[in-house]
Amino acid sequence: MLRLSHVSKTFNPGTVNAKQALTDLNLTVNDGDFITIIGANGAGKSTLFNAIAGSFITDSGQIILDDTDITLMPEHIRAHRIGRLFQDPMRGTAAGMTIEENLTLAAGKGGWLSRIDRKQREEFREILSRLDMGLEDRMKQPMGLLSGGQRQAVTLLMATINPPSVLLLDEHTAALDPAAADKVLKITREVVRQEHLTCLMITHNMESALSTGNRTLMMSDGNIVVDVSGEERDRLQVEDLLNMFSEASGKKLDTDRILLKEGGK
Repeated sequence: MLRLSHVSKTFNPGTVNAKQALTDLNLTVNDGDFITIIGANGAGKSTLFNAIAGSFITDSGQIILDDTDITLMPEHIRAHRIGRLFQDPMRGTAAGMTIEENLTLAAGKGGWLSRIDRKQREEFREILSRLDMGLEDRMKQPMGLLSGGQRQAVTLLMATINPPSVLLLDEHTAALDPAAADKVLKITREVVRQEHLTCLMITHNMESALSTGNRTLMMSDGNIVVDVSGEERDRLQVEDLLNMFSEASGKKLDTDRILLKEGGK
C-alpha cells in the first residue's frame, strides 16, 4: 500500500516565481490498484510522481510505502522499490548497451561486459517473446537501434523484471505513434496483470483513462479533484468525466493536450 498524507510542495518559495505544485494532497493506493491519472498541464501529475519517487523532498506531509516511511528517503534508495517510465523512450535504458546487457543490469546481475549465462539468456528470451516484437532474436543488438515503441516496451520489462512495490508510468506512450502507443499500452496491461503490480499511470487520453485499470483520478491545481472507481467508473463516458471535473474544480478542463477519444479530440 502507498499512502500520501497532507503532502504539499512549493517551488521557488518567497519569490515572484513561486509555484504551489501540490496542495495538502491525500491519496491511498491499495495493493493491486491500477490507477489512471489525467489533468491539464501544470495540474501536478508529474510533480506527484516526483514526490513519490523522491526527486525532491516535500515541504510537508508524509509518504508511506508498505508500512515504511519514505518521506525523507533518498531517490536512489526508493528506486529499489519504485519502478518508473517516462514519456521519452530514450530514458531508462543505455543506448550503447545491448538488449540483454540492459536486462542484465535491470535484473541486478551485472551489465556491460558482464558474463551472461545460458539460463539467464533463455529467461530473457522468454520474457522478450511476450512482447511479440521479435526482440528475442535481437538480444545482442544495441538498444539505440530499436524504435521508440520497442525501446519503451523493453524499458517496461526492465522496470518490472524485479517487480516493484509501485510502478509509475508518466505518459509513457505519449511520444509514440498511434500504433506503437496502442501496442505498448496493451503490453503494459498484460505486464501489470501478470505480475499483479500496483500501478499509477498518467495519460493524456481520456478514453484510455476510463478503460485502463480499476480507478481514475483527475488533478487540478496540485490536488486530486475526482477519484472514481468500481461500478461508478464503469458507467462513465468521457463527457461524464468532464462534467465531474467541472463540478469538482469549478472550471472546465483545458484539453489542449488531452485526447477525448481514441485517435483525436
